[in-house]
Amino acid sequence: MSVAVPSFDKFISPLLSFLGRQSGPVRASDAHEAVAELLGLTAADRAERLPSGVQSLYANRNAWAHDRLKRADLSSSVRRGLWLLSEEGRALAAQHPGGLPASLVAQLASVARDPSADAPERGGSTLSSAQLDLSPDDRIHEALREIRENVADDLLSAIARESPAFFERLVLDLLHKMGYGAGREALERVGGSGDGGIDGVISLDRLGLQKVYVQAKRWVHPVGDPEVRNFIGSLTAHGADKGVFLTTSKFTAKAADTAAKLQHVSVVLIDGPKLAQLMIDFVVGVSEDVVKIPKLDSDYFQD
Repeated sequence: MSVAVPSFDKFISPLLSFLGRQSGPVRASDAHEAVAELLGLTAADRAERLPSGVQSLYANRNAWAHDRLKRADLSSSVRRGLWLLSEEGRALAAQHPGGLPASLVAQLASVARDPSADAPERGGSTLSSAQLDLSPDDRIHEALREIRENVADDLLSAIARESPAFFERLVLDLLHKMGYGAGREALERVGGSGDGGIDGVISLDRLGLQKVYVQAKRWVHPVGDPEVRNFIGSLTAHGADKGVFLTTSKFTAKAADTAAKLQHVSVVLIDGPKLAQLMIDFVVGVSEDVVKIPKLDSDYFQD
């Protein structure tokens, strides 16, 4: 590992300063180069790559610096590869034209999101001494959890920029990857005007004797009890007893209670966070890097 490329926390202050001087969104690639200049990175430094070889080391660390700014609500990715400071971020950059104090950089660098929270708060929480003392294996799992959270957020943001029809196709792709349907052709999108509250139909067997009906709502506000009851009514009208209701937002407590108390119809509710995790687990809309972690093979050393 190069000792010339600073750790990612050293990128936070120059990145904030650079973004604060821009009047609009900035391409991530331009931000990488600008911050590299501010940090005095040489061509050799910029040639350093991650162990996987897929990305420059300095670009990766600058991207993590931007992640910390996003977690603190100081910046955002207006769309893929375009970064833009929030009003709060601009105010902070203007307040510290010579660079952020070391204490504030440390606070931003150690921001950790509470998985039970609806959204990250300004400043977040810092790592505890117990977390700092985690074993390498534990730190790997903690890093993986953080990466999954970031990717889940990016997935929901990407879906929000697409059309409802795209989302309907996406959920059918996901359900197919999860093993539903005899083949991809067994998952049919029927969403549109006059769809009767049904966006997709899955034939569980080749003859289509068993079917699962799908409702997909690309919403920002929570899905309430009336929408769930309407979906149940649509299932009844189709003579169906199985349904999956997916949304990019959340379900109200009353909606979840209604689905849980059904006796003759089975309805599964999948909200945005669960949807994103399933997409990661079944590799829909994401790619994966393979990391090889060596462990001692005790059997090899047995006589």
